[in-house]
Amino acid sequence: MAKDNKTNVCRLLDKAKIPYVEQEYPVDEEDLSGAHVASVLGFPPEIIYKTLVLKGDKTGYFVAVIPVLEEVDLKKAAKVSQNKKAEMIPMKDLQPLTGYIRGGCSPIGMKKHFPTYFQKQGEELERIYVSAGKRGLQIGLSPKDLCAFVSGSFEDLIRGGEE
Repeated sequence: MAKDNKTNVCRLLDKAKIPYVEQEYPVDEEDLSGAHVASVLGFPPEIIYKTLVLKGDKTGYFVAVIPVLEEVDLKKAAKVSQNKKAEMIPMKDLQPLTGYIRGGCSPIGMKKHFPTYFQKQGEELERIYVSAGKRGLQIGLSPKDLCAFVSGSFEDLIRGGEE
């Protein structure tokens, strides 16, 4: 891939010398779900992660990175981020806040750094895939490398996970 075609996410990882693989896929504007991405790529959905942006009542914005088939547990997310309550941000606020659009939001390279939490089962995986910062491109990399790069932590964030 020519250097000029790389996303900001890929440039940041290259600069940090963090190895990753790129996976392009055709975008279906009618189905931007992570389950669809996993299906198109032929990957198990457990290794495809989505990036969610939330707002806590005490600490402000933070990021949860969880498997695509899971739902964030707002109480757990609030607790790990030292908030009493947390809620998803409105979709209209995503791009102004992060620089990313729905279906292309990455935990890497947001306009501003926010506290970032990864679903803890990801820590055991060799590789997870997250958005490369645009629809139609995923990057696969070590979850430990990714977590360290964004100064994140592994936590229990999903519904039905460990209590």
